[in-house]
Amino acid sequence: MLIEQPPILYRLLFPRSRWRIRVPGIKTVYLTFDDGPIPEITPWVLDLLDTYQIKATFFCVGDNVRKYPEVYRQLLERGHQTGNHTFHHVQGWKNKTSFLLENAQKAGELIESALFRPPHGHMRIPQNKALHKAGYNVVMWDVVTRDYSRFKTPEQVLQNVKKYTRDGSIIVFHDSLKAEKNMKYALPRAIEWLQSEGYTFALIPQ
Repeated sequence: MLIEQPPILYRLLFPRSRWRIRVPGIKTVYLTFDDGPIPEITPWVLDLLDTYQIKATFFCVGDNVRKYPEVYRQLLERGHQTGNHTFHHVQGWKNKTSFLLENAQKAGELIESALFRPPHGHMRIPQNKALHKAGYNVVMWDVVTRDYSRFKTPEQVLQNVKKYTRDGSIIVFHDSLKAEKNMKYALPRAIEWLQSEGYTFALIPQ
């Protein structure tokens, strides 16, 4: 529970960040992907989203954008939204605020977006304030599927979506190699379940 759906006390540490976005009168979820783009996984995700006619938000690692510009271009050409996930997947807890900002700015040279998600969700309160001051819209999450975990089965990842999703949830999957098995099983089934529950898929307001 502490990982899959962050508790209120943790959310209160970062009050300006977005954890959940509710739209009056519309049962809404926000599908997001972290750590790409990579040619082994991201195109598969894009094809699947096209099948269901869904748009999503991809928080991209700048170095992956540098290495695979054609895959990043596909994200944009297919109408998806992108966000900054730093250039080197930098964890805030382990680095100075100045380094985190510099790394985000370096990624920003390739990723034109004000949306920012800290890798692993790790940042200190001063770092969060500094990111907002620098003009970033920090986006956290309401549901972490844990598709990246080798300790989770594909079925458990799907159950995390079913158990924790609610109106306004920002849901995190990963278009990465470590998440491939779990994500490829859970994502299509999660989409179909969310649709059957009457959810509308939306992009995060900038």
